Amino acid sequence: MIFYFLITPAILFANMLLLIVACKVLCVLVLLPILLVKWRKFYSRKREERLRTGTVVGIFHPYCNAGGGGERVLWAVVQAIQNKYPDVHIAIYTGDLDADPERIVSKTERSFNVKLRPNIEFVYLHGRKWVEASTYPYFTLLGQSLGSVCLGIEALNNLTPDIYIDTMGYAFTYPLFKYIGGCRVGSYTHYPTISTDMLTYIYKRLAGYNNRGLIARNPFFSHAKVVYYKLFARLYGLVGSCSEITIVNSSWTEDHINAIWKCPLKTHRVYPPCSVEHLTQLPFLSDEEKGDCTRILAIAQFRPEKNHPLMLRAMFELRSILTEEVWENVKLICIGSCRDAEDERRVKDMEDLAKHLALEKNVEFKLNVPYSELASEMQRGSIGLHTMWNEHFGISIVECMAAGLIMVAHASGGPKADIIETRAGSVTGFLAEDEIEYAKALASIIHMHPKDRDAIRIAARSSANRFSSQIFEKEFLRAIEPFFRSNQE
Repeated sequence: MIFYFLITPAILFANMLLLIVACKVLCVLVLLPILLVKWRKFYSRKREERLRTGTVVGIFHPYCNAGGGGERVLWAVVQAIQNKYPDVHIAIYTGDLDADPERIVSKTERSFNVKLRPNIEFVYLHGRKWVEASTYPYFTLLGQSLGSVCLGIEALNNLTPDIYIDTMGYAFTYPLFKYIGGCRVGSYTHYPTISTDMLTYIYKRLAGYNNRGLIARNPFFSHAKVVYYKLFARLYGLVGSCSEITIVNSSWTEDHINAIWKCPLKTHRVYPPCSVEHLTQLPFLSDEEKGDCTRILAIAQFRPEKNHPLMLRAMFELRSILTEEVWENVKLICIGSCRDAEDERRVKDMEDLAKHLALEKNVEFKLNVPYSELASEMQRGSIGLHTMWNEHFGISIVECMAAGLIMVAHASGGPKADIIETRAGSVTGFLAEDEIEYAKALASIIHMHPKDRDAIRIAARSSANRFSSQIFEKEFLRAIEPFFRSNQE
């Protein structure tokens, strides 16, 4: 009898647990599909009711006014579609609430020397904070990815396109637009949200901008982060595979995307558009015409991954190699755009670091310069400097080479795989990994005979032609042609 009274509550509890599990399974297998079907019909009606007729292409780029390499690709994509399909209506999903359409287009034409037709609509999104890293002090990758879904829902509610193209790498929006919005989904991926190289950093317990020192030093935290990254990579692969046409910008990005998304048959490598046509026409200036000043140009947005502190440390090491007389005529010009107040604070930190290293007379920062001034700086420069680890491609590297600068870039990612050749007899630039190697490369270029420098410049300029805007437009339109062919049918 006692045994019966003891076992009865356990049986009741087990039955309740089974009932709860059954209800949850029922919700997943029955109610969720019904909800998805209803949701899809809702957006189908929104598409039919919209005022725009014909094909509408929605391009997801919440930072379209940032002025960086990703934005150059965005506007080249818009221009390519306008040139080939002039009747297509293009909508840009943007979170730049402080910039009206005229201001965005004006900045684009001034910064990138791009002419656009007026058939562009800007769909303003108010929830951009959900994709900003500052919103998620912990589990940043997962937070931003789930936040992009919230931002995608806002975009879909404002305008339901026929074709959806993501140009910023928010892969978690793909299932939303494909299965719920009923859109054809394509992507231009600059950089995988997670890569095997990032996992290697955690395995080796190396500190970096995506791996805090506290985690790198603690074996338990490092192991937990490896598990988290592996689970996230699996989820990232599932959502990424929802892209029907995947375009990547370099060999490095292609290898990582194929490894994680596992869709090599629908992946196309299309190098970003670089303004080589105009820059290759700039005449080389002699040392005398440059005022006997060695100007080192670093063109990069002021973001943490661009690693501006490494540039300054390299300059500090360079000072110890050069004579004081030579050093007095060396100047580092850091040119880049700032997206927000955080980027502006980062520039202030770099200025303070330059003073701390006693480099303030040899370092200058120029923010948000127009394209004409940028081209002028390239022509007057002698050396280009780029310090980002695993840069996905490196548009500024190509453009500096086209303008006649001798590049020193990080020995990783796109610069190593696709752009810079270091083999004897066909050198187009130099690669380095730390401040010592950078300083030695810079010193060797400064001490190089002018004829040897000119030989590298000529070879680099010639190699840059394969990254022209015309080639980008041709290859990009070839990749996305199935979208428009099916629409026309």
